[in-house]
Amino acid sequence: MSKTPSALVLGGGSTGCGIARDLAMRGVDVTLVEKGNLTHGTTGRMHGLLHSGGRYAVSDQKSATECIEENRVLRRIASHCVEMTGGLFVQRPEDDDEYFEEKLRGCRECGIPAEVLSAEEAREMEPYLAEDIERAIRVPDGAVDPFRLCVANAADAIEHGARVETHAEVTDVLVEDGEVVGVEVEHASDGGSADGLDSFVHGEPGRREELYADYVVNATGAWAGQIGEMAGVEVAVRPSKGVMTIMNVRQVDTVINRCRPKGDADIVVPHETTCILGTTDEEVEDPEDYPEEGWEVDLMIDTLSELVPMLEDARTIRSFWGVRPLYEPPEVGSEDPTDITRDFFLLDHDERDGLPGMASIVGGKLTTYRMMAEDIADHVCEKLGIDAECRTAEEPLPGSEDFSVLRDWMDEFGLRSPVGLRSAERLGSRVDEVLGEWDGPNPTVCECEAVTRAEIQDAISQSGTELNAVRIRTRASMGNCQGAFCCHRMANELVPEYNEPTAREALDDLYQERWKGERHALWGEQLSQAMLKHHLHATTMNRDADPAATEEPVDFGAFDAGAGSGDPSEGTDSGTRPDDAVADGGQRTPTDEAEGEADGDS
Repeated sequence: MSKTPSALVLGGGSTGCGIARDLAMRGVDVTLVEKGNLTHGTTGRMHGLLHSGGRYAVSDQKSATECIEENRVLRRIASHCVEMTGGLFVQRPEDDDEYFEEKLRGCRECGIPAEVLSAEEAREMEPYLAEDIERAIRVPDGAVDPFRLCVANAADAIEHGARVETHAEVTDVLVEDGEVVGVEVEHASDGGSADGLDSFVHGEPGRREELYADYVVNATGAWAGQIGEMAGVEVAVRPSKGVMTIMNVRQVDTVINRCRPKGDADIVVPHETTCILGTTDEEVEDPEDYPEEGWEVDLMIDTLSELVPMLEDARTIRSFWGVRPLYEPPEVGSEDPTDITRDFFLLDHDERDGLPGMASIVGGKLTTYRMMAEDIADHVCEKLGIDAECRTAEEPLPGSEDFSVLRDWMDEFGLRSPVGLRSAERLGSRVDEVLGEWDGPNPTVCECEAVTRAEIQDAISQSGTELNAVRIRTRASMGNCQGAFCCHRMANELVPEYNEPTAREALDDLYQERWKGERHALWGEQLSQAMLKHHLHATTMNRDADPAATEEPVDFGAFDAGAGSGDPSEGTDSGTRPDDAVADGGQRTPTDEAEGEADGDS
């Protein structure tokens, strides 16, 4: 019997997880490797917008058309990951009438449903819009949870036989006789056992492993150029950073876009219990190392307050930065990153560079991840001689298989049970499996996001002791208090299966991850909230390692924040302790820049 053709997928973002699912469903033996958690890169640091295509209807109509097509697909196959909020492109008095008409015309040319609303009609939808807006265009924008979406794709890939390997960083691309035959990875942490950090880490910690396959797919986004360099080929990705700022509540329930040509700070996305303000577009050299500056956060609030005035006085709970994996053919040479197409490109390195065995998929949007995955899965199957059709546009993701299950559980819990309602929304058709079969007490562990013990334990069964992986599966600790009242409760759920040192280490990692994204929001009420959080943990668990209360030497480096993660409701290094975070008394000024870097969770 001939062996099953195999493929290695590099990158555990939306595209990589989508590719792994697609190929596994077609019968390919798939291994996916990711250097961090799923969503570690761009996917975990986006603003949560499910594009209608309206943002590109003037400047990039090919991308706009792809967005509206995939918008409809995701609403069908990933209903438990999507909230159809609708969207408005709002015109202010200083915005150009001609551009408004061009936007309307472009939407209709791309097949995007578009309706003109008067200022009064727009404010009827969103009462907190500015009084002086002139009119708006309504489009079918929505909000998508990238964490839930990635996990669902990875889970389905595993159900179809794939191996998903997190915390496995590619250290080399293996080339033999002029052909890519696999990669070398380094396993960063142990997993799956009582002292492990992640159920999907199977290698020995700190050891390197060579993984071989018939074909390798580079789906590492903004890091694709680094993988190309290991293989000796150029993948000219142009990383572009953008900042997102997360508000304490949903000031709007509709996606609000500024109806003007490209510019910074032009969108507000309602996401779960928050609103996310975005964004900037600045090219950077290194997707891991770039400045995260306080003035960028000020820009978000000051500029978007022109559309939604109440944002100026609202509480900001955290900020984060993400890096877009922009790509355009080298001969185009756009100087401004906002001019670079949001379309995606498949680079066949055999055809382009004379290096068989590998292809790269670059560019694109989260909204078009499934289309990108289908395109490159077709390519891989052709290379491997596999005749199998793509089924990902028709087969629902786990959690979205049966719409009626979600509706029935919502009815059963009723509107008077917001905890049950939120659980049902997150779990979708898995709600009976997770909640219905839970036979013990089911208290609420995270009040802000209404996450119960049953959901936490379900996530731990998938994630091991890595509480940040539990976070991305459940949203626990991502609400208003940013883990002040639930981080330790989440760690407590690891006991007694895991020992106390393991639980404490997991708590430390989660607590620091929450802190990093808060650093750029420390003024006004949020400064006092952050200090309350710090003192709660310091006084109840001696988490500040007060020398008066311990005989152990104090390592103040433990308060340094490491690299950020993401969270459409979350950034990078910070050497600042909570006590020292704001030296100016927490006053936000247009010119001040916060020291150090921030966390990134959206």
